[in-house]
Amino acid sequence: MVDKNKFKTLGIYSSKKNAKAMQIASQIEEISKNLGIKIIIPQSSESLLPNKKTYSDKHVIKSVDLVVAIGGDGTLLSSARKFGSHNIPILGINLGNLGFLTDIAPEELTFSFKEVMKGKYIRDYRSFIKGSINGLNRSWLALNEVVVHSRKTAKLIEYELFIDEKFVYRQKADGIIISSPTGSTAYSLSGNGPIIHPDVKAITLLPMFPHSLNTRPLLVDENSIIDIKICNKEKADISFDSHDGHNLKPSDVIRLFKDSSSLCLIHPKDHDFYSACRTKLGWSLGVPAKNYN
Repeated sequence: MVDKNKFKTLGIYSSKKNAKAMQIASQIEEISKNLGIKIIIPQSSESLLPNKKTYSDKHVIKSVDLVVAIGGDGTLLSSARKFGSHNIPILGINLGNLGFLTDIAPEELTFSFKEVMKGKYIRDYRSFIKGSINGLNRSWLALNEVVVHSRKTAKLIEYELFIDEKFVYRQKADGIIISSPTGSTAYSLSGNGPIIHPDVKAITLLPMFPHSLNTRPLLVDENSIIDIKICNKEKADISFDSHDGHNLKPSDVIRLFKDSSSLCLIHPKDHDFYSACRTKLGWSLGVPAKNYN
């Protein structure tokens, strides 16, 4: 499938500055120049092209029609919050280890990048989880997960969970992970949470080391409104994609819900979620010589 919406102006973003990232940035700049595509570097990015002028994130948001994120999934999460939440598509170049979101390997860059620039790509839309505390105007976004956890090591917190204003349970645990399908292969995975295909519109609620033998992960519709009330006297913390951390006090109420914005990931046309799982999670003893059908 060829997408007629070809990209004319690119932003190059990275939260890392090393020889490999700088090499990739230079390669993208060279390919883009040959294709007549303009390059813009955000000021919030590491300076991967030292001789190139940088621009404010607001200018980048107004000027580019694609951001190329160079790094691991952490870099892509950062670019998603800064730019993807403003309806700018993100293409990830994988310099990390797992890289479920950044799926172009450096050795495939020249071919895959040119194909994408020709309009041969897949658009993959992902939901953000939005959160607020005590109904205040300030809010935060997470693409992967929101984590409520005890501030001290090996210390339980007690909280109440409500879904669409209906009481679900009162729980003692180290905390709870609220993850999107995108985040099901992140922190939730290490807590034995289910792997959710990105097309499944759900939110996973995964208690962390609960003080109960019958507690299991709970999947709810992505349009659900989730309220978590801190009950005990011990203090707790909340984080959004392990980035925005905030202190919680007893009786604080966290409200979480699907944000109105969404992230558009750009994948090469041969991208496949199950192939990524086999490669990155070590699934399967092999791949059939030909398709089952």
